[in-house]
Amino acid sequence: MSIELHHITKTFGDYVALNDVSLSVPDGEVVALLGPSGSGKTTLLRIIAGLEVPDPTPGSAIIFHGEDMASQGVGERRVGFVFQHYALFRHMTVFENIAFGLRVRPKRFRPSRAEIADRVNQLLRLIQLESLGNRYPSQLSGGQRQRVALARALAVEPRVLLLDEPFGALDAKVRQELRRWLRRLHDEIHITSVFVTHDQEEALEVADRVVVMNQARIEQVDTPEGIFHHPRTEFVMNFLGQVNLFHGRVGDGKVILGPSEFEAPEHEGTPLRPARVFVRPHEVELETEAHKEAGLPATVARVHAAGPVVRLDLVVEESGDTVQAELAPERFAELNIAKGSKVYVRPKAMTVFTGAPTEEPQ
Repeated sequence: MSIELHHITKTFGDYVALNDVSLSVPDGEVVALLGPSGSGKTTLLRIIAGLEVPDPTPGSAIIFHGEDMASQGVGERRVGFVFQHYALFRHMTVFENIAFGLRVRPKRFRPSRAEIADRVNQLLRLIQLESLGNRYPSQLSGGQRQRVALARALAVEPRVLLLDEPFGALDAKVRQELRRWLRRLHDEIHITSVFVTHDQEEALEVADRVVVMNQARIEQVDTPEGIFHHPRTEFVMNFLGQVNLFHGRVGDGKVILGPSEFEAPEHEGTPLRPARVFVRPHEVELETEAHKEAGLPATVARVHAAGPVVRLDLVVEESGDTVQAELAPERFAELNIAKGSKVYVRPKAMTVFTGAPTEEPQ
């Protein structure tokens, strides 16, 4: 089931929640709506579901698989909605919670008791809780309750699955387990899914495509790899992961940072102009000896050696700015550096922005 949104605007009084948003969700994809609080993610999800109505604006449309849904309510849209806080019925067993949506259908559309039992048992196997059908929500872990909430949404055979921060109430380890499980589940059932999250790692790991939102608009839509490695705006670059910012100049085939110059063939033939240069910590290379292309002199201020990579805080001598670097343990041992050591910082890769901050990278 594909979804097309055209020119969606939503205001609450003077507050603009969505400002002329258009989005295409291909059939069978998992799409993440990612952004800070107040960026419009949940409002957009609720408009897809029919829980909110967009403002009447020229060209506005909500289309499911070629069919205009703007005038259709929640029931007609056949969406499954999973909330952050489960919303399970405490007085019902797991089995009855999953069966609820089937049992309350109008009589002419309601499956038989045997068909309902078959459907629920299939879903219990799908969410790997087949032995817990007789338990109550209070007897389950948070992760198990969220699986039940997902099964209940799937029981009514929705055309679209919508999830609003589905793992937000869970601890970090359970979140990691459930997002891997959700990705495997989707690969099995292939239902078009849209989920809201502010967790970058969650969006990049689970989604086929990521929609980065900011201040009621969409900043970029791309694959996880495209979003991370080829950000189109400075907001996307800053929002996704740790990043170091340098102020310098770019042009004539080079990037100039303080006293150091770095080759940038993509800028050959352009005049020198001010630039903002972004370098992720894992793209920072360090050297311990000065030479023509050694890089920016800096001092190691702190070493974080616990974990799969060694994280360093460096203070650049000329500007006093702090730079973060990540090294493989083997490279760290090879450099033989410690707190107080002098090093030279060199970017292995750079994302350069010029002009107004809203412009795309060069």
